[in-house]
Amino acid sequence: MKWKKVTRWQASGVHLLISAAIAAGALALMLLVWYPHPLFKAAGGDDLLLILVGVDVIIGPLITLIIFKPGKKGLKFDLLVIGVLQLSALVYGVSIVYLARPAYIVFVKDRFEVVTAAELQPEHLAEAKFPEFRAVPVTGPRWVYGEFPTDPKERTRLLELNLSGYDMQHFPRYFRPYEPHRADILARGQTIERTRKTEPKAGRVVDAWLAETGISPDSVRYLDLRAPRYWVAVLVDAKTAEPVKMLIYDRL
Repeated sequence: MKWKKVTRWQASGVHLLISAAIAAGALALMLLVWYPHPLFKAAGGDDLLLILVGVDVIIGPLITLIIFKPGKKGLKFDLLVIGVLQLSALVYGVSIVYLARPAYIVFVKDRFEVVTAAELQPEHLAEAKFPEFRAVPVTGPRWVYGEFPTDPKERTRLLELNLSGYDMQHFPRYFRPYEPHRADILARGQTIERTRKTEPKAGRVVDAWLAETGISPDSVRYLDLRAPRYWVAVLVDAKTAEPVKMLIYDRL
């Protein structure tokens, strides 16, 4: 590129296009793979998303617009520093999102709980009964069933850990494959008619989606999913317990 023939607006525009392309790739990875909709918003990721977009798509090109001057001594070095700082900020932000991504969606008692990658300790993963639960998934969260221990000592230990902020979803040794426990999951699910009475806010969100899609209320069952910032209405197939849709709602 012949720098003397490039205006600051052209340089800033090129920078903006490159930044937007990189950010779009990162966002696609976050929203389509790591955080199936609407888990990103439910986890409180909107604020971080605004920061990432602000730093990597707006501030970088804006600085280029300010400092760029054709023929300026040291211009290439200045642009290199901006690029390095911008890329470092993006890598840092993406790494945080990666560690905070949902690893497993665990059915516990009568609802689903999300456990993040950062919450799963290596020593606890190693205790998993099933080999497929001894590693943190990297291609999106896996749906699993949480089976409470039958041993009284183990139950007491789990209760003590619960008082310290840990629950069954933090311990993969209690994870079981989802499919063999579909009947139990369905038994804990609510009909949409009952949901309208017990959780009216969730019921309104579910009814709006059912009306939009034309799906029969009798074909799905409702279960809650607790996330850091919002609750999520999980609709599962009334016959197979296969997750059909997740809908965010504000329980307060």
